[in-house]
Amino acid sequence: MSGSFSVSGSAPCRFAHYFVVCGIDTETGLEPDELAGENFEQSPLKRTFKSKVLARYPENLEWNPFDQDAVNMLCMPKGLSFRTQADQRTPQFHSFIITREDGSRTYGFVHTFYEEVTSPQICSAMQTLTQMHNAESTSANTPSSSSSSSSSSMDSLASSLDEADSPTSSSSRRAGSYDSSRDTLYVSKALCLITPMPFMHACRRFLSQMHRAVTAATAPPLPLESYVHNILYEVPLPAPGRSLKFHGVYEPIVCQRPGLGELQLADFPLAEAFSLLGVENLVQVFTCTLLEMQILLYSHDYQRLMTVAEGITTLLFPFQWQHVYVPILPASLLHFLDAPVPYLMGLQSKEGTDRSTLELPQEANLCFVDIDNHYIELPEDFPNFPNKTELIQELSEVLLSYGISANTGAPPRTRTCPGSAPGSTPSTPGRERKTVALRQMEDDGRNGNLAGEELAVLELLQGNATLERLQALTKRTGVTVARVDALRAGVKAQLTEGQGGRTAAEDEELRNAKLNVQLREVCASRFTTMFADYEAFVIQSAPDLESWLTNREQMHNFDKASFLSDQPEPYLPFLSHFIETQMFATFIDNKIMSQWEDKEPLLRVFDARIDKARLFNVRAPSLRSSSYQRCTILKESAQTVEQRLMKIDHTAIHPHLLDMKIGQGKYEQGFFPKLQADVLNTGPTNNKWSHRTATAQRRKERHRHQTEHLGLENDLKEQVEGCLVLQNSMAFWEWDKASPPPIKPPKKSASASCLKFMQEARSLGKNLRQPKLSDLSPAVIAQTNWKFVEGLLKECRMKTKRMLVEKMGREAVELGHGEATITGLEENTLIASLCDLLERIWSHGLQVKQGKSALWSHMLHYHAREEKLEQQQAESPVSHVPERRKSDCSMAMPSLRVSLIQDMRHIQSMSEIKTDVGRARAWIRLSLEKKLLSQHLKQLLCRQALTKKLYKRYAFLRCEEEKEQFLFHLLSLNTVDYFCFTSVFTTIMIPYRVVIIPIKKLSNAMTTSNPWVCVSGQLGDSGIMQIPKNVLEMTFDCQNLGKMTTVQLGHDNAGLLAKWLVDCVMVRNEITGHTYKFPCGRWLGKGVDDGSLERVLIGEPVLPSGEEDSGRGCYTPPLQRSPSQIRRISVTSLSGRGYKPTSAQIQEAIGEAVNNIIKHFHKPEKERGSLTVLLCGESSLVSALEQFFRHGFKSARLFQKTVFVWDFVEKAIAYMESADQMGDLQETAEPLGRTCQSLCHYVNAINSTRRNIGKDGKFQLLVCLGARDRLLPQWVPLLVECPVIQRMYEDSALLRDRATVSSHIDVLETLHDFPITLEASIVKGIAL
Repeated sequence: MSGSFSVSGSAPCRFAHYFVVCGIDTETGLEPDELAGENFEQSPLKRTFKSKVLARYPENLEWNPFDQDAVNMLCMPKGLSFRTQADQRTPQFHSFIITREDGSRTYGFVHTFYEEVTSPQICSAMQTLTQMHNAESTSANTPSSSSSSSSSSMDSLASSLDEADSPTSSSSRRAGSYDSSRDTLYVSKALCLITPMPFMHACRRFLSQMHRAVTAATAPPLPLESYVHNILYEVPLPAPGRSLKFHGVYEPIVCQRPGLGELQLADFPLAEAFSLLGVENLVQVFTCTLLEMQILLYSHDYQRLMTVAEGITTLLFPFQWQHVYVPILPASLLHFLDAPVPYLMGLQSKEGTDRSTLELPQEANLCFVDIDNHYIELPEDFPNFPNKTELIQELSEVLLSYGISANTGAPPRTRTCPGSAPGSTPSTPGRERKTVALRQMEDDGRNGNLAGEELAVLELLQGNATLERLQALTKRTGVTVARVDALRAGVKAQLTEGQGGRTAAEDEELRNAKLNVQLREVCASRFTTMFADYEAFVIQSAPDLESWLTNREQMHNFDKASFLSDQPEPYLPFLSHFIETQMFATFIDNKIMSQWEDKEPLLRVFDARIDKARLFNVRAPSLRSSSYQRCTILKESAQTVEQRLMKIDHTAIHPHLLDMKIGQGKYEQGFFPKLQADVLNTGPTNNKWSHRTATAQRRKERHRHQTEHLGLENDLKEQVEGCLVLQNSMAFWEWDKASPPPIKPPKKSASASCLKFMQEARSLGKNLRQPKLSDLSPAVIAQTNWKFVEGLLKECRMKTKRMLVEKMGREAVELGHGEATITGLEENTLIASLCDLLERIWSHGLQVKQGKSALWSHMLHYHAREEKLEQQQAESPVSHVPERRKSDCSMAMPSLRVSLIQDMRHIQSMSEIKTDVGRARAWIRLSLEKKLLSQHLKQLLCRQALTKKLYKRYAFLRCEEEKEQFLFHLLSLNTVDYFCFTSVFTTIMIPYRVVIIPIKKLSNAMTTSNPWVCVSGQLGDSGIMQIPKNVLEMTFDCQNLGKMTTVQLGHDNAGLLAKWLVDCVMVRNEITGHTYKFPCGRWLGKGVDDGSLERVLIGEPVLPSGEEDSGRGCYTPPLQRSPSQIRRISVTSLSGRGYKPTSAQIQEAIGEAVNNIIKHFHKPEKERGSLTVLLCGESSLVSALEQFFRHGFKSARLFQKTVFVWDFVEKAIAYMESADQMGDLQETAEPLGRTCQSLCHYVNAINSTRRNIGKDGKFQLLVCLGARDRLLPQWVPLLVECPVIQRMYEDSALLRDRATVSSHIDVLETLHDFPITLEASIVKGIAL
């Protein structure tokens, strides 16, 4: 990760801080390393023994205290390694990272080689161990099973890593044996440089030259102390934007550091990471990293682990990985994989081990990266990076321009065939490369600094934004700025002249540096494009830093809903997840804090790029589009790096003889000597760099004060985001806050470290202790897991709170308050995040891992146990779960059994879901929708014997108090309505139950005719289904209908008792339990009511009531209803046939009905409710217009016959048609004539339909068609002007009030802006 290199400002500007030697301590002898998962079946040569730090220079530095245990563990993660002369003893190089408490990083670079063992005691001990091992192997006829495999998933992981090393044949035993009489014993030794910045190539070359000096036939030119002293005290860090040359033992070494406006230093070869995985795979892993999933890298080579980890994190600019970051996980720390937090870790594979043998504690949200076999396994429900295909194409082109094939790597979730060579390194590209020579400068009086005014002038011009803009404008118009061009040409010539010969290593370094920066620029360009307008959505409400920090928890920092609504549709699946991550939250926090403090370095560079893009964009920015914009500064960025390396800005002091005692530091070929500590523990007092130390110390003080501010900021930030464990990386690296006896916690080696605890420690007046990585006692591991439990509980509390606040915010909008703060996409993201949290809670402290989903595995165990209990209690089959009625108003609807196992069976029957992780997530969604999640999980955990069998004592699920709080937080989700199951699994088959409830009046409860029903929802309809005679209840299976909207109910009018008086129809989804009531309250039959044989009924969800569980009965207003019905008097709800609303109520009802339809269209498309409800339901447009037309009827009943609005419409049409035939309408204006024809055409089409929908049904259909085709405002004046109105309406009727009619026409015209579509159930059978 490019990281925050604040250390360079807070520590003296030395290139390296420590030189360390690790190896075998001959005084203590061979000590087995129990923590590394010892396997005594292995040959002693392959066992793990403890290494020690043999020497370090200097002893300690105030600004960077030496952590002996961490350095020893990371220098030799496997411990000591023994070899004989028959084994391969190739030197190895790897790097590592230590993250300090303030979040800054220290890098280690390690050169490991083999040195002959000269101690007779060590050789004798190895011989004895070998003889004992051989005796045991021959005496045992059958190999006994390893004692360490079984109880714990972590134990099985350790044993699976060791399996490959266990002896399988007598030949392998002989190969791993040692005989002191004939074999020479070698042991590993490590030389390490600890540096504040990742100058990987330079450190690698320095260490390899040190090793060469030891193995060469002749002694090096100077004692080794001179070279170590030189790099520790006399070689400075290069200044930003400058290059540096210093001298190793044999050759000069060059390094360069990017300028303040460039991407920060990244020296690990990205080309190797892309070659190892392939471009597509690396982009997928990069996406997982951005979404803060658990990422486990797997390789036999430590340097590959580090290269891929650093490669991925350097591509994140301008964001930074905020969680656990351990690119090399030492064997003794395998239990860290049990961490229920996002992490990026690297695990060493052993030769011959297979992925299938690797049992990991949790895999539900894991991205597994097998580097050696070039393949990856991705989590489920994984959104792609925006414009992924185009990004892969651009990255591939950059790689190809350097001769690197982009096609390496297998597709995700696949395995390379056995024939391939998994461990092989990428071949050298055959394509001819352009060699760039770096001029070797002589040490002159200027000490390698650039001379001449020209370069100074050019740098001044290049750094001036106004001049840059002028130059860009002149270039567009074809004008050249001669002086600047001449300067450029002159400087370029100066740089290229005298290119000398270069070594292959130098060529490779330059090529890597150019390729690195170009690949990073491609990704940086994507973020610059995607987040170009992010500042517009940052909410900066606090007047000062103190008030912002104080109120951080209550504040929203970023307008997520508005930001997402401004993005192209294809970007949304990724962006909706990404803006919920800790890295994005930290980025926004840094932006807000930049009002009062210096900008964080990455943010400063990113903002400058956005400003520059705006500066050159003379025209107004175009509308957001998903079209891919390629990076435009690739050539420029590579040239900048090349120019820096072509002209060395500074050359460090040469190594020189030190004031040493004669005779010490004697050269002995093949052995690294014991260096003189007295000359290496202190630097030169007259060094010109030493005066910087005081300045640096002052900077360090300032940095410490800033860190305190940041500590408070991170503390508050994590409270609001609910990510205690997430942000603070690894709770297993947190300090012990408990009272004595003191526990020494392990060393924290992950980023975003516990600044929170610095704040707490200050407030308690305690001093922080330096945590130690090596203390892994049971007490510390228990303390670690207790931190996990606290963190998971806090995360659960914050997640449920966020879900409630966002959901209630949406419903406040439904009720007419405020603006929407959540989109359906955001809601889905939050629910997916809850699923992930539950999987992590169920994975914590597992005894034995079974399957990829710990939650589903637990449920299967529970299911099996319950079935066993049922069989035992077969004689008294009593349900353990009380059955309950769905609601008091569904008397005829049999109650739905509430059962965890029943819901499991529903999920198991869904053939669309193929994996355990998918089943667990579907079950969580179903339980959340049914408001049973907390109840089901409580039921699952009530079998304590099962929980004890499956989980260790420290597991979250066995902490009673925390478990109760966790279930309570989940119970709070019952106060809001979710449709997260129904809306996601849209293609599954669902059983539905229909109950028809007649009004029992006389003998009309049943009908002799043949009834039928058709149920429609937002996702489709069931089709017409015949109801068996004399049956009022039926079930049917149908593809998910979604939220139900209408029911068509009818019959064929056959038989003697053909009339049917229906109160309502109830329909229930048998999986989710959602019940809808479709009120009717009218007759179906000829010669009764309005003569309808078929009615379209509008649904409303039935709210459960009288529930015993607290919380389950608390429902929010249903989304299907129009938002206004709670607040205002509904006209139709008050209108029995005898009720007459006032003219004011009718006018208000029309305005409100139209307003509701407009609001419907202003919502995001995926979140709109049912338009049918707004057109035809309660408080709908149809009911309001019906009241309008009914107002002032002269007589509701004429000769005992009910008159309907449709009667008036038919008479008006008859008059128009007769007037048309007589020619009266020919004199009217042509548009009016056309409107008259359209009205007649629509009414006749409705009358001629084969459907028997009755007069009220016909009026409803006319209004709906008129609204859809934008004809309603034109039809109303025609009906008003018709003479028929005088015979049928009183003078006081609203229809005869010109001003009222005119205002209503204006209101109806506002619907013209919206595309009204009608459900098929409404317009079926109408031919227009």
